[in-house]
Amino acid sequence: MHKTNPSFLNGVPELLVLKLLSRREMYGYEIVRAIQVQTNEVLTFGEGCIYPYLHYMEKEKLVSSSRKEVAGRSRNYYRLTPGGRKRLEELSGAWDRVAAGISLVMGGQHA
Repeated sequence: MHKTNPSFLNGVPELLVLKLLSRREMYGYEIVRAIQVQTNEVLTFGEGCIYPYLHYMEKEKLVSSSRKEVAGRSRNYYRLTPGGRKRLEELSGAWDRVAAGISLVMGGQHA
């Protein structure tokens, strides 16, 4: 049984998708599985979550796609654009600040 992701993770799929695509081009289901595997299934975003992000990011020119035939299957592969790299930098910086702030509170340290 998989738990659903808490609502405070809104926006995290975009960050993870951009990060994965900064490493190499991937197709949608491959991204879904990479998130599951690389987070030891702590985070699980289904295709119904990831594909809308991919379509939004393509519309915003953060990613581009091309259809390729691999092992007899036609798949849409996504890759990061320069705009996507910039967005990844912005989101990564914001994530680092938020995570550091949460760690301070959770660790009980005083500012």
